[in-house]
Amino acid sequence: MSRMPLRRRPRAVGLRALCALTALGGLTAVPALAEDDDHATHAVELEPSVITAVAQSSPLTVVTDPRQPRQPIPASDGADYLKTIPGFSAIRNGGTNGDPVLRGMFGSRLNILTNGTTMLGACPARMDAPTSYISPETYDRLTVVKGPESVIWGPGASAGTIRFDREPERFGELGSRINGSLVGGSNGRFDRVLDAAAGGPEGYLRFTGNKSQSDDYQDGAGDTVPSRWNKWNGDVAVGWTPDADTVVELTAGKGDGEARYAGRGMDGSQFKRESLGLRFEKSNLGEVLDTLEAQVYYNYADHVMDNYSLRTPSGSGMMAGPMASNVDRRTLGGRLAATWRWDDFKLVSGVDAQTNEHRERMGMGIDTYDDQPWNKDAVFHNYGAFGELTWYAAERDRVIGGARLDRASAKDYRQTTGSGHMTQPNPTADDTRADTLPSGFLRYEHDLADTPTTLYAGLGHVQRFPDYWELFSPDSGPAGSVNAFDSIKPEKTTQLDFGAQYEDEKLKAWASGYVGVIDDYILFEYSDGMMGMTSQARNVDARIMGGELGAAYALTSNWTTDATLAYAWGKNTTDDRALPQMPPLEARFGLTYEQDVWSAGGLWRVVARQGRVADGQGNVVGYDFEESPGFAVFSLNGAYKLSQHFKVSAGVDNLFDKDYAEHLNLAGNAGFGYPADNPEAIHEPGRTLWTKVDFSF
Repeated sequence: MSRMPLRRRPRAVGLRALCALTALGGLTAVPALAEDDDHATHAVELEPSVITAVAQSSPLTVVTDPRQPRQPIPASDGADYLKTIPGFSAIRNGGTNGDPVLRGMFGSRLNILTNGTTMLGACPARMDAPTSYISPETYDRLTVVKGPESVIWGPGASAGTIRFDREPERFGELGSRINGSLVGGSNGRFDRVLDAAAGGPEGYLRFTGNKSQSDDYQDGAGDTVPSRWNKWNGDVAVGWTPDADTVVELTAGKGDGEARYAGRGMDGSQFKRESLGLRFEKSNLGEVLDTLEAQVYYNYADHVMDNYSLRTPSGSGMMAGPMASNVDRRTLGGRLAATWRWDDFKLVSGVDAQTNEHRERMGMGIDTYDDQPWNKDAVFHNYGAFGELTWYAAERDRVIGGARLDRASAKDYRQTTGSGHMTQPNPTADDTRADTLPSGFLRYEHDLADTPTTLYAGLGHVQRFPDYWELFSPDSGPAGSVNAFDSIKPEKTTQLDFGAQYEDEKLKAWASGYVGVIDDYILFEYSDGMMGMTSQARNVDARIMGGELGAAYALTSNWTTDATLAYAWGKNTTDDRALPQMPPLEARFGLTYEQDVWSAGGLWRVVARQGRVADGQGNVVGYDFEESPGFAVFSLNGAYKLSQHFKVSAGVDNLFDKDYAEHLNLAGNAGFGYPADNPEAIHEPGRTLWTKVDFSF
């Protein structure tokens, strides 16, 4: 894992956080973590270092441990953590619960999985994006596959696949372990994470939980940005391991929280989550059939948005008085996969299925929504079959190819559309639309003979069914259509990915590039209407290209330097203008010193001006409204390993208190005093101090 650059900001450290860290600092070293080899997968190594960026592990694939300390301040949600990986950015609307963007691509173009399951948010504007329900530190492994280069983890992943996973426990004998951390920082930041397990050779019980909170932050100019949050998650897993090759695991979890958003007209006052899952895995079955996996799951999101719990109603305009909207989504799914092995081939094949139901209700006045009946507006189904074959063609050559076929459908249960006096009959009430969608890829990898270098190139094609936000959220569809549900076509992406990786004792370097064509790209267009800002969804054709590169070099046995560069470009060829919501060119430079039990590092993040914008165009969450200036942010970190089981790390993000805004940030909401007629992007935190304590026993 190389050290590479990122960002963030500061102010005075919260008193509660400092008190908690002081109390924890008085603890003595705790008993040893289970040390037998059978449990090595969960023996968290408390390395004396802080992660500032994550390098590519293999062609187009990034694998990392999200429990490791990182800079900027440890992530509060999945989107925040993904920004550590070059190529990722986020649409931010406050302090937490942003929406991840990879290479300028957003939404269901990214297939986001937790323990192999899909957790879909319910807000029509993605206030509760799927990553808002993810606490990264409670997972053992994060895997990212960039581009349409995998078919085995569900449909529609034209931009990439993201997997947060917890590994099954393995105890060689009766025992237990506890891992955890505390984070304290500026603006009242205080996080607690606990991951504990107990068991024996035939089974285990595991609990993971976290609570994260923060107050509003101050930006580099000293202005307060509405951004506070308070949320928690708790999950339990019970596993049966009758032998070394078999795992049966039952999981259950809940969570909730609230978050204040400077960039929205409402805040999130409830983020209730319920999860249930059952999975089975059997390996070493025979000479050809090697592994069998089966999984079923249930995920439920119950989300409330209002303008009175975390702010005061404006008293004027459309949202003058208190009002709330309650939305929920139930997702049921399953997957069956088998791994087959021959001398020169490996095949992963199987089927998966998913169905989800969306409902909504709302009320004028404080908590009156609770007395309203639920209205079901949408039901989605997807059934898929897939196969992914690896051919070890020669000692240094591999060919990987995959194909999947999906049958996707959606039913519109809305009887009316609009609200208030603008309500009208829905022309697609009770209509169902369905499509059969093929996807596939083929990639060649070659290891050079005289140097530790791998070259690769792959071509992928994905056809993606429009998601809930693209069919049900827009106010209208393409010109001349009855609505978006009736007229938005599936999106078709064809992309060439290529790159190289090099690794020796001193240097690790990688480069990945892509060129793609998107037919029927689903674009949102915004304009002022009688009811305020209105949105229209339509299909356009687009071209995309870009890439990432990075290197880490050991200057001496103690000093390491690293750098990354990420660039994304897109063009709307139908309108002959830039594709909107594209992040600007970004570079990160790091320098780290490590010796024995301590480390120190610096990180310089440099972001270029973004002048390629498409005013008024974007996605369901945000749109381009102005060009953005470039900026540079410098941060420092350090870590000290107190013992085998106890480690302290600390950092100063945005050391020089730079006042800046990310290009993809939403505009500030007029209800918080931001200008209504001249959109202004939310500014990022100023100087931010943080300390993290990790323990493992």
